Amino acid sequence: MRLTDHEQAMYDGEHGIAKQKAMDLLVRYGNALGAERLVDTRNVAGTIGATTPFMRKYADEAGGLDAVFSEFNLDSREVVRIPKVSVYSSHLQQGIDPEHAAEQGVGEDVVRIFRKGDAYSAGLGVQLLNTCAPYQVGNLPARGEHCAWMESSAVIYINAVLGAKSNAEGRESTGAAMLTGKIPYWGYHIDENRRGTHAIDVDVPIESMSDWGMLGYFVGDRVQDRVPVITGIGRAPNMVRLKHFGAAAASSGGVEMYHIPGYTPEAPSVEAAFGGNRPIERFVFGRKELRETYDNLNATASDVDVDFVMLGCPHYSIEQIWEVCQLLEGRKVHVNSNLWIFTPRATKQICDQNGYTRIITEAGGFLMSDTCSALGRVMPKGVKVAAVDSAKQVHYLPAIMGIQAWFGSTADCIDAAVTGRWNGGLR
Repeated sequence: MRLTDHEQAMYDGEHGIAKQKAMDLLVRYGNALGAERLVDTRNVAGTIGATTPFMRKYADEAGGLDAVFSEFNLDSREVVRIPKVSVYSSHLQQGIDPEHAAEQGVGEDVVRIFRKGDAYSAGLGVQLLNTCAPYQVGNLPARGEHCAWMESSAVIYINAVLGAKSNAEGRESTGAAMLTGKIPYWGYHIDENRRGTHAIDVDVPIESMSDWGMLGYFVGDRVQDRVPVITGIGRAPNMVRLKHFGAAAASSGGVEMYHIPGYTPEAPSVEAAFGGNRPIERFVFGRKELRETYDNLNATASDVDVDFVMLGCPHYSIEQIWEVCQLLEGRKVHVNSNLWIFTPRATKQICDQNGYTRIITEAGGFLMSDTCSALGRVMPKGVKVAAVDSAKQVHYLPAIMGIQAWFGSTADCIDAAVTGRWNGGLR
């Protein structure tokens, strides 16, 4: 790997031992990938917290949060003092919502560690967005901007919808990038790798958020980690629909980049989307494929008695919470069910101001932040059957938590929360 003079100086330790270890990690990582050089980044989204039981134990035994950063972000058993970050960095979702620890079954000792971690991250200059969707609340990369982001649903969004450039990074590479402002130049940082490889012809109306989630799940399953070009889309999709499409495609496959000609920024036409490539394969998404995808997403569920409804994967936007409140206002969550909705902290503040939090609370639900059920492994005690409107969450939640889960529209899910029964279906 070729290093610039500045990179070589960091690698040699002239800018401190923490940056030296960060550069050592990035060079090893880049060499393993076959990257010939590093690229500058001024935008990192990662995680440096210690909310899992193992990391909390490690922090106690090894000497605090510098030890956690050293081991889990820099791959160093030697504990080094971590300086302030060098570039704009934001924290992704964590393991709990400290304001709803009781509902999530989290003890005060965990909350104390969480708050200590927040203070530590803020002290390093990391923005405490604590969300899987930082582009909704203050970190909105520009087209062409080289980023270093974790979180599959966020990476695919900034690549395809915004035209920024990032691979799906890990805790280690993003931690190193925070300190150095560097990341290996490979994958989707390179223009030729962003060109379309597979064609998806949509032959059925795709309107609702759940429609887009099912389309995404189908696409990811078919193309895996390649670059699909989707045609046949009628009405222009909004941010919410593209967010759920990307999250689903990144879950059933490993999609990090896609094109919708006429809508996404690097695809003014089909020809531009493929950039001279010929499609490796072509797939059709019609009524048959829609039905098969819906049935696949609901394969874990058989019991129609729903005791948990979880919304907000990826974290809900203010528009989605507004829509939920229209469906929920004046109604009550069933005595045998629970309703949890997840959103970024910053969005929750707007919900407080707009009265949306009050509407959800008066109905018997909870508006939470900072985590989600699958990532934090937090649910009401004794849950057996959940309902979700996220293809990503229904993909992970049954496997992680060992429960049944129904997938459907947001309206279906609110109805399940109010009645305690699943009445959803493909329409």
